[in-house]
Amino acid sequence: MPNDKPKTELLDELEKGPWPSFVKEIKSAGQTSASAQDLLRQLELSYQEKKGHWKHGGLVGVLGYGGGVIGRYSDAGDQFPNVAHFHTIRVNQPAGWFYTSDAIRTICDIWERHGSGLTNMHGSTGDLILLGTRTAELEPTFQELAHAGFDLGGSGSSFRTPSCCVGMARCEWACYDAMKLCYDLTMAYQDEMHRPPFPYKFKLKFSACPNDCVAAIARADLSIIGTWKNEIQVDESAVTEYASDGVNIQKDVCDLCPSQCMAWDGHKLSIENHECVRCMHCINVMPKALRPGKERGAVIMIGGKAPIMQGALLSSVLIPFVAADELLDTLKELIRRIWDFWDEYGNNRERVGELIQRVGLPAFLDGIGLEPVPEMVSAPRDNPYIFYQAGKDGEK
Repeated sequence: MPNDKPKTELLDELEKGPWPSFVKEIKSAGQTSASAQDLLRQLELSYQEKKGHWKHGGLVGVLGYGGGVIGRYSDAGDQFPNVAHFHTIRVNQPAGWFYTSDAIRTICDIWERHGSGLTNMHGSTGDLILLGTRTAELEPTFQELAHAGFDLGGSGSSFRTPSCCVGMARCEWACYDAMKLCYDLTMAYQDEMHRPPFPYKFKLKFSACPNDCVAAIARADLSIIGTWKNEIQVDESAVTEYASDGVNIQKDVCDLCPSQCMAWDGHKLSIENHECVRCMHCINVMPKALRPGKERGAVIMIGGKAPIMQGALLSSVLIPFVAADELLDTLKELIRRIWDFWDEYGNNRERVGELIQRVGLPAFLDGIGLEPVPEMVSAPRDNPYIFYQAGKDGEK
């Protein structure tokens, strides 16, 4: 390993200030890793030249898998030979990100033997990310991970590694068992995860309550968001206790309710549950007094994505409510129908949400065999000049 310390005048500026710095962490890894040192040198050069030096990834992987490894090469490999290859490996995380300290030590030991020692806990897909190794080290790394009980996650045009919140393991608001559902569907779709078969990536994320702690609505092609169907449970004595302790229920709860479905007369909290949009605000403010209803399950939403190919999309409602004990079977059937339609009509590098925008929601619903319902309307139409022709027997 080179003994000369990298000169990083520009990167040093990023260590200043109150926030944690990735530069500090790479420097720490550089004490034992030559690739981390060359990474600093190349990054400093990029800042000097205002130019990136990573080439477009090549096709690299491990035997039998088409996904899980992201190829990365440097166009300055002659100057920085230890990052000439700097491939990234995605490791399938446990549901809810529950690790033992022994498991994390095992992964880190493997990575120090075969890679840069740098990790990302966790990437936007959910996986544990191992940053930076050479092509020759990919297969040995995979074999050691497999023998330690770990598998690779998804990459490329595949079913990406599902991720979920801690759900019923830690959260009192959980409306279904997010960890179990995430695990069951991860096991069900191993082929689609490891051998990319799709027009583009497909992400599935599970949030056990409407707080959406894994940001599924903003990032997942199919979002499973826990919700309830009946009335919010209210503990009147606890509401009174909050009021006596100084909580301004009118200002901090009722006035901030997005659907204005709550009223406080100074003594009693009233809720028009049929107007409630399940935003969780009131429950988050007064957790001892309010709880989700007893009839629990999830809403299935579709089409979320980040702005990579086209603009960002937030998920919209596909199925308003599925009971918790019916989620697994419902999702398996629904996913099969969505994938069949997407495989048939999706363009190259077109996410499901973009496909729906292109062909229209009515065509998509017809293709997957779902009837339209009012909850699917994401916004009122802005064109009043839409006319309907009479169908069979005079029906509109």
